[in-house]
Amino acid sequence: MTEAPTIRLSDYQPFTHRIEQVELTFRLHPTATKVMARMTLEPNPARPGPQDLRLDGEKLRLLSLRIDGKGAIFHQDGTGLTVPASALPAGRFTLETEVEIAPEGNTALEGLYMSNGMYCTQCEAEGFRKITFYPDRPDVMAPFRVRIESDLPVLLSNGNPAGRGEAWAEWDDPWPKPSYLFALVAGDLIAHPDRFTTVSGRDVELNIWVRKGDEGKCAYAMEALKRSMAWDERTYGREYDLDIFNIVAVDDFNMGAMENKGLNIFNSKYVLALPETATDDDFARIESIIAHEYFHNWTGNRITCRDWFQLCLKEGLTVFRDQQFSADMRSGPVKRIEDVLTLRARQFREDNGPLAHAVRPDHYVEINNFYTATVYEKGAEVIGMLKRLVGEAGYKAALDLYFDRHDGEAATIEDWLKVFEDATGRDLAQFKRWYTEAGTPRLSVTEHWQDGTYRLTFRQTNPPTPGEPLKRPKVIPIAIGLLNPNGAEVLPTTVLEMTEAEQSFVFKDMATKPIPSILRGFSAPVILEREVSPEERAFLLAHDTDPFNKWEAGRALAKDVMARMVTEGAQPGPDWLDALARVAQDESLDPAFRALALRLPGEDDMAQTLHDAGVTPDPDRIHAARRRMGEALARHLASALPRLIESMAEPGPFTPEARAAGRRALRLVLLGLQSRLDDGARAAAAFRTADNMTEQVGALACLLENRRGEAELQAFESQWRHDRLVMDKWFSLQILCAEPARAAEVTDRLTRHPDFDWKNPNRFRSVIGALSGNHAGFHKSDGSAYRLVADWLMRLDPLNPQTAARMSTAFETWGRYDADRQALIRVELERIMQAPDLSRDLAEMAGRMLGVTD
Repeated sequence: MTEAPTIRLSDYQPFTHRIEQVELTFRLHPTATKVMARMTLEPNPARPGPQDLRLDGEKLRLLSLRIDGKGAIFHQDGTGLTVPASALPAGRFTLETEVEIAPEGNTALEGLYMSNGMYCTQCEAEGFRKITFYPDRPDVMAPFRVRIESDLPVLLSNGNPAGRGEAWAEWDDPWPKPSYLFALVAGDLIAHPDRFTTVSGRDVELNIWVRKGDEGKCAYAMEALKRSMAWDERTYGREYDLDIFNIVAVDDFNMGAMENKGLNIFNSKYVLALPETATDDDFARIESIIAHEYFHNWTGNRITCRDWFQLCLKEGLTVFRDQQFSADMRSGPVKRIEDVLTLRARQFREDNGPLAHAVRPDHYVEINNFYTATVYEKGAEVIGMLKRLVGEAGYKAALDLYFDRHDGEAATIEDWLKVFEDATGRDLAQFKRWYTEAGTPRLSVTEHWQDGTYRLTFRQTNPPTPGEPLKRPKVIPIAIGLLNPNGAEVLPTTVLEMTEAEQSFVFKDMATKPIPSILRGFSAPVILEREVSPEERAFLLAHDTDPFNKWEAGRALAKDVMARMVTEGAQPGPDWLDALARVAQDESLDPAFRALALRLPGEDDMAQTLHDAGVTPDPDRIHAARRRMGEALARHLASALPRLIESMAEPGPFTPEARAAGRRALRLVLLGLQSRLDDGARAAAAFRTADNMTEQVGALACLLENRRGEAELQAFESQWRHDRLVMDKWFSLQILCAEPARAAEVTDRLTRHPDFDWKNPNRFRSVIGALSGNHAGFHKSDGSAYRLVADWLMRLDPLNPQTAARMSTAFETWGRYDADRQALIRVELERIMQAPDLSRDLAEMAGRMLGVTD
């Protein structure tokens, strides 16, 4: 294990020097790339007195170092070099270095590396130090000028093109940026071009760069980019600020995408799409991620974060913005439900386990381990709460002030909250706890009715998390509505502002006792604890005017049914079955909403629900109950299913727009139910006639989930073995749909498939990651899946620590389960900790899960 110190927010100091200009020259070579750096620096007045100059640098072969053209004294170690203050000029000076690096051997995919003959960079969070010696921290911002020398035909970097000749190109980025936003791409690429005219009339050149053969799969991503640019102008008043905007699709990429200034680098799965090769979910993710990275141009690039503890300042805000965008482009209510499902599946489990941390953590060992659901999704929820509290006008005024005040700066959460205080006059000292304290608050509620007066009393509890035994009350915006017993709404959505540990709200002059609809729109990321009868849940499912709470009522009703099936051996009753039948056949509802309402709660979700209720979840019983539940719903809808399936057939050619995607989603949910009744006959026919990937892979999933489809699986492989992204679906689908008893066996077999390239992050996630997605299969009582995942994490770690560490979260919920399973997982985590040459990335994650590090 590489020892690394704990970095603490409280130790922050500004950098010793300011950089006025950076000039970089790259002479590209697979094993011996030369990087010449020339920087103009001066002492930082914020750090008075003589200061040593410390530059970060890892895995660099230093060839020369000069200060003002002369040699200088310096000390080099494994993480950088130091020039003592005594060797530095008193004022402005020039530092020149030349280093050699080997991109071809960079399997960590961090810094400058190669992907199938293409040079590519990934510098966030601390990859630039693997390119050259530099103060690799987000608060050091400077304009960059870059020269690339190579005989490859396409040579790209940040900013605007500044010149080009035979075997060279120069780029100039006039906007000061931190090193993590640096990007370089060189390769034999094809452009999908377009143009965009900004609101002020500036003409911007747009390009999506891909490998030859992929140029026909870029049209949707390009349209999404143009929609994003127009939306940001309309909604936030933010105009693009360069002459050119480039996107590059890369096969080997640890993340989804990266917002480098003017040169966004994307995992190819979030760019390339045709109806025949991409599902509706793929199209939606492409639209969302294209928007997310573009929106970073202002919330992340023009205004960046002072240090990595402020990561949520750019990520939480930009996730919130991309969620707003997707809600406007598609169905707002459906988007909100999907966002909450993601939050609960990823962030709530994080908050409830050993990896819990604040939206703004106060310490870390490896910053790559804090690109988490808490920073991203919970960070977005915190901004949503802030907007809800100050209102539309207050939010707009605060954001305008934020852009005006902090453009070109590296900001903090304190800066962010201060603009809201200054713009709205609110005191946000208590609200700040959402940023500084970990954990998911639990909100219990009791009601009292007497003589026309209705009282709701809320109590918030904030459970202890690692390192934080005691919590203080938070500001919680609780959106509620009240309905009459006849279904009429007597109180439209109203936001109650809770600030105390216990607080009551009174509603007078009510004719009858109302039925409350609480936490409308999921107005705060809390767990609502309230005893609700099945009859009341069915009532809200039928009558609630808030789409989220309408869906939530059905979800809670299904969970109640499944919990009784798991713990008592009960069978689904008529309340749930009749309620779902009404939703399925209600043509006034959005088909996408009906599809979400008909989907059964996931097994991992149910395990957490039982754990929260004090019941040790049994993965096998949960799996069996969920299958019985699906069969019962299928039988209940049997007579209506054929008609409903036919009614959702989409006339005309495929379109990825939201209305058509919603109809396909509902059709596939109904087809899954039908497959439980007809031995998959209709799904097999749908597979044969499908003219788009959504229906083809959806029909195949219906077959595999019902232990059929071997012939179709082989046909799918034969048809798509040439398409790497479609084959990722082929790999993962077999594992996700495998019978739990065989999931580890299926995974092990697929790791020996000739197309299993375990060094490619997408393929590794599609196989090893899929195993943890098969809940009962991963938690098979003999521990075979635990051993298999741990073996592969240890194999990957020396080559790609980032991906190995992120995928280790498969083990984070181990405290939920019985003592035998806990013991089996502990053995694997301890085995990981004892691995030779363990990276600090994986060591920190395993240690935190074991409780040996906080």
